Amino acid sequence: MDQIVPMEKITSKVRVREILEQAKFCWKHQGQNALLMAIHEGLLKKKVSFPLLEFAAMEMALWIPENEQLAFTDTLVATNEMGSYVIAGIILQLRLPLHLEQSIQRACTYIVIGDQWYICDIVGERVLGHALLTFPEKTVPLLEQLTNYSDKWIVRTIGVATHYAVKKGLSPKFTETMFRLLLSLSDATDFHVKKGIGWGAKTIA
Repeated sequence: MDQIVPMEKITSKVRVREILEQAKFCWKHQGQNALLMAIHEGLLKKKVSFPLLEFAAMEMALWIPENEQLAFTDTLVATNEMGSYVIAGIILQLRLPLHLEQSIQRACTYIVIGDQWYICDIVGERVLGHALLTFPEKTVPLLEQLTNYSDKWIVRTIGVATHYAVKKGLSPKFTETMFRLLLSLSDATDFHVKKGIGWGAKTIA
């Protein structure tokens, strides 16, 4: 009988840095495919906590040129590993100050591709939630546009983003606006949408 090999667990930033150094070396000498393979094997196929994956994303964003970051997150998300959405979400979050609309659009694309409630929540909090918290004036109109989206996960993510931003200290003015927006979606029938909208509304209440 074949023995099941337990998945390697990575628990320290030191180990993550070692993996990233190796990945960076591969990238410099063999290009982006080699980088993707190194990250896939080194981090995504291991047991790594979300905070350590977020740390890895922040480190990578320092040395992957801005004009290559989206190509990297696209190929990363194509692996469909849960950790890939955490890393992609943080890289998009870091791009928000200069590329707000583009980052939100890309996040929505990843949420639709992922087609799972947990991917909706992973990306929704890190990108749309963070955008709402840090750039509410620009983000609220974008979230209002998303209420008409045909994909249930995109509508759910409005509640997820609201939950995150309110929990982190969104100003009362924008909290009230988001509460009204969530109320306008209260007749939703899909379970996942209702749960996301309810989550955001409950956090405000």
